[in-house]
Amino acid sequence: MPIAVAMQRPAWRDTFSALRLHNYRLYVVAQLISNTAGWMQRIAVDWLVLELTGSVALVGLTIALQFLPTLVLGAHAGVIADRFSKRAVMLVCQAVGGLLNLVLAILAITGHAQLLTVYALVLAVGIAQVFDGPARSVFITEMVGARHLRNAISVNASIFHLGALVGPALSGLLIVAVGSGWAIGVNVVAAAIGIVLLLAIRSADLHPAPRAPNTKGQVREAVRYIMGKPSLFWTLVIVGVVAIFGMPMPALLAGVADSVYGTGATGYGLYNSLAAVGALTGALASARRSSLRLRTIIFSALLYGLAMTLLGLAPFYPVFLALLVGVGLTRLMLMTAGETMMQFSSNLAIRGRVMAFWAMVIVGGQAIGGPLMGFIAEQIGPKNALVVAGAVPAVAAVAIALLLARSGRLKMRVTPRRGRWIAIVPRSS
Repeated sequence: MPIAVAMQRPAWRDTFSALRLHNYRLYVVAQLISNTAGWMQRIAVDWLVLELTGSVALVGLTIALQFLPTLVLGAHAGVIADRFSKRAVMLVCQAVGGLLNLVLAILAITGHAQLLTVYALVLAVGIAQVFDGPARSVFITEMVGARHLRNAISVNASIFHLGALVGPALSGLLIVAVGSGWAIGVNVVAAAIGIVLLLAIRSADLHPAPRAPNTKGQVREAVRYIMGKPSLFWTLVIVGVVAIFGMPMPALLAGVADSVYGTGATGYGLYNSLAAVGALTGALASARRSSLRLRTIIFSALLYGLAMTLLGLAPFYPVFLALLVGVGLTRLMLMTAGETMMQFSSNLAIRGRVMAFWAMVIVGGQAIGGPLMGFIAEQIGPKNALVVAGAVPAVAAVAIALLLARSGRLKMRVTPRRGRWIAIVPRSS
């Protein structure tokens, strides 16, 4: 059965209805700035490491250090989100992250950045971000209440993944204009703006979520909860595969810009800008989704994998550029659907921990996939690595679809009827 995201497809004027709420408007502005600047910082750091070392593999290690803390501390961050004030947790994380990025920006701008220092600061920023993610996910509910929750989740997820595509594009342009250090410095300004906007949110309009009691076994409780719900478990599995192989795409595009087409940071910014065009379309489509099924997520993963594979196989530069739009579209559709499924399939009292596991899969997958895909890119080339980055998720999506169909005595049928190319139907007895 589908999980309803809305009772009916919203009118065009209601596509972003949650933005009518004062608190959520402030939050969205802060979130858009924070996400975009955060990805600008990550890409700038990646490019800084590439400039310092000339190694794509070491760029992959940088990605791992940015995201590795989530694997170690992610589950406990979810417990913190369920126990304490979400806004307070977010404010502390913003302040700590801003100060650490200020130090990193100054070192890069003054030319004193060293590889080990960069790695240490990146790791520290990653630790601060671990505790920020789950608190943000649950804070949406506190701002909008039940009436606008469906729309707010879609808008928030779209903003997050849109920032992941727009941020690298802006970072590439800024790196060319003034250097990596200034692109990192933008995140310091963004942290300050985010703190001001969070403080401006009206407490009287919030709908505080019930806080979890301070008891033992809360992480184990969340694991059992996820394992017992197929909609949660299989969403994490397929998105985990995509995170490991498909999400280190910025590092692979940096390699393509550097060693395949020789376009440098300018071309790198162009690649991400084209992906952002597709993401804009995906964001609009996601906000207007009227229902959601697990098969929607699996099929979206298949489309994303195919788009990435075709990107790596593109025989001509114009084709490569055009396919980047499709990659951006399919990526945002997949990730928005996945996050919506996780939020709507979990109870509010445990949602912080559930979303912590979502963050662990997304971020931790990139921590594993960063060095893995960097190594593969150095062995077979960045474009061939893009083929691998797409082929593995595509195969995994098909395998999971067949496994679920078989376990449910269903079969997969390919049909162009009414635009549904893949349908799951009962198996004949």
